[in-house]
Amino acid sequence: MSSDGHAHLRPDADLLLEVRDLVVEFPAHGGNKVHAVSGISFDVARGETLGFVGESGCGKTTTGLAIMQLLRPNSGSVALDGRNLVRLKGEPLRQARPQFQMIFQDPLASLNPRRRIRDVVAEPLDIWPGRHAGSQQEQVAELMEAVGLDVDLMGSKKPKAFSGGQAQRIAIARALILEPTLLVCDEPVASLDVSVQGQILNLLASMKIRYGLTMLFIAHDLAVIKNVSDRLAVMYLGKLCEIGNADDIYERPAHHYTKALLDSVPRLSTDVQPPPLGGEVPSPVNPPSGCRFRTRCPAATEVCAAEEPHMRPVGDDHFVACHHPLVEATPIAAPVVVASV
Repeated sequence: MSSDGHAHLRPDADLLLEVRDLVVEFPAHGGNKVHAVSGISFDVARGETLGFVGESGCGKTTTGLAIMQLLRPNSGSVALDGRNLVRLKGEPLRQARPQFQMIFQDPLASLNPRRRIRDVVAEPLDIWPGRHAGSQQEQVAELMEAVGLDVDLMGSKKPKAFSGGQAQRIAIARALILEPTLLVCDEPVASLDVSVQGQILNLLASMKIRYGLTMLFIAHDLAVIKNVSDRLAVMYLGKLCEIGNADDIYERPAHHYTKALLDSVPRLSTDVQPPPLGGEVPSPVNPPSGCRFRTRCPAATEVCAAEEPHMRPVGDDHFVACHHPLVEATPIAAPVVVASV
């Protein structure tokens, strides 16, 4: 998996978010480092939803927190609308924060248990007074109604009175009240009942259209992320291994890890379920050389240990970092040299 490949980036698109060579590391015992995110690059076009998928511990949430600047990356850049957030500190970073908001995995843990719900939703407006026209009360009522909650019936209650799905609706309202352009969703339905997950996904889809949002949707459930993503990025042990159009990746995965994830989705048919992916995820403190997936990959060879694969195209808007992809790689056209007269 590539640490410095940029073949999949789209310089000609109307990009809202551009992440290049992002590195996030944490100190570990004995002077070692946890290589949580190791030089990944990706972009998100304006109005697009990029789904981030991978096993627990692969670095998805850390990537989201680094984009939000809640974790400051060790190196790399995070450009929002052309402005590198990594270089901002203090008041300039604070002034930029209303443009990007985050929804967390555990909705009840992300809400202040001592405050009434109408105050929770209104708090961003307390921090940024006068940011929008109209009274604060009207804005809170509008957002709560938009997410399916009646402010007159529920506004005076505290978080403990709500179910997980209702609490996530409150968190969505709070995130959107400042009208951000980028919304980072960190597994927003993972802690909810299956019967409620669809409701929250439909709500996010309608909010995206209503408020013109661009979204980064983090999940480990491929069945969930398929329904919300325009593009898909597959992550393993701090690296990106495949990225591109979501439908194309689902129909013809190019990386062996992506195929293993798709094979793990339960089937309703009588077909025999493919065998699960074997082996253990290596330690991020001491990741394997070359391709980090090689210790679990059925197609691994010596070159996988010796050389790190770089992103290369395997179709229109479909890229993979693999020496032995499941889909034949698209030849990269040589540059045209015009002879001088």
